[in-house]
Amino acid sequence: MDQLIPIISQVGFPIVVTLYLLYRIESKLDLVVQSIQTLPERMKERT
Repeated sequence: MDQLIPIISQVGFPIVVTLYLLYRIESKLDLVVQSIQTLPERMKERT
């Protein structure tokens, strides 16, 4: 147990940062997917 606490304190911060960045990227990817899905409809409207 005594060895586990330093490992968590050393590895915990990078894990939190990684999860935060993944969450941010996921929201951006959702917008990209939505744009790609609406693209055919927009192209039909222009022709």
